Amino acid sequence: MKLRELAERVHGRLDGDAGAGDVEIHGVAGIEHAGPGDLTFVANPRYHALIRQTRASAIILGRAKPGDEHAAPSCAIVRAENPYLAFAKAVALLAQTTPPARGVDRLSSVAADATIGPDASIGPFVAIGSGASIGARTIVYPHVVVGRGARVGDDCVVHAHVSIRERVVIGHRVIVQDGAVLGSDGFGFVKQADGTHFKIPQHADLVIEDDVEIGANTTIDRPAVGETRIRAGAKIDNLVQIAHGVSVGARALLAAQVGIAGSSVVEDDVVLAGQVGVAGHLRIGKGARASAQTGIPNSVDAGEFVSGYPAIPNRDWLKSSAIFRQLPALRKRVAELEKRLADLEGRRAPQSDEERKKT
Repeated sequence: MKLRELAERVHGRLDGDAGAGDVEIHGVAGIEHAGPGDLTFVANPRYHALIRQTRASAIILGRAKPGDEHAAPSCAIVRAENPYLAFAKAVALLAQTTPPARGVDRLSSVAADATIGPDASIGPFVAIGSGASIGARTIVYPHVVVGRGARVGDDCVVHAHVSIRERVVIGHRVIVQDGAVLGSDGFGFVKQADGTHFKIPQHADLVIEDDVEIGANTTIDRPAVGETRIRAGAKIDNLVQIAHGVSVGARALLAAQVGIAGSSVVEDDVVLAGQVGVAGHLRIGKGARASAQTGIPNSVDAGEFVSGYPAIPNRDWLKSSAIFRQLPALRKRVAELEKRLADLEGRRAPQSDEERKKT
């Protein structure tokens, strides 16, 4: 693809030599590894020193600023308001992908009353249950199981070994990565008089709204009553556990190994970094953020940034963590001061009767 066309399609602007638009771009690469024919980008100031060294044919940069001349690359430049976003769009344009054949593979098992939308692709060893429906242009890769009465919308991609349990509802343009389980039983038991645990049937609803992505080996449970819901535009990473009755807000970002216990509400635009744990029956307010490995035992206000366990405001946690490494030295210093104080008290002359009365 010529750079001129690529720049237009990522909403960028060619900067410099007009002839640069005829440069052929064949692929994308990071700035340190790019070569002739590649497009690269810089969005983080820490990589500015590499701009002059790149061997790429073109680079995506942000809006020009005074003083940028010293870091001008020798290749063509595409200016974009958001270089990272423009690069992501370029990756999508240049990615070499071959979609699977349309239609139902002869090695799949599709119930007679299931509905398959036009131009859908159903791969080998897929099982689709009675009354289930697959939307138009949706791709279902091998070894996927779609349960009885489940609904998958248009333009979805369901990767291999995904399990979509009975009656789960999935919206349009949803991507489900390999091995995810949607609609598994929530973890609910009642202890009986003899000490054994009676399983609470988990037969309520799971709804995945439009434009959601769900990572590999993530599990999202259904509840006994009510629903579990993932709202539009949420992005969920690998190995995430979302328990029964949880609501995840629109555009929320959940990084790898996040765990959310039952009946908690995660509002819109929340960001939970890797290995964050959220206890049950809590509310994480709109736009709140939690740094990696934060444990959240209480509700978090909208817009708050928390860290640590138990979760506290990030600024307080940063101050506290700076002290942690000093604790051994502080402990030693306190012990020395206690010893000196004891020595001083031991050497003090005995008080007279008059002095004791005054004290």
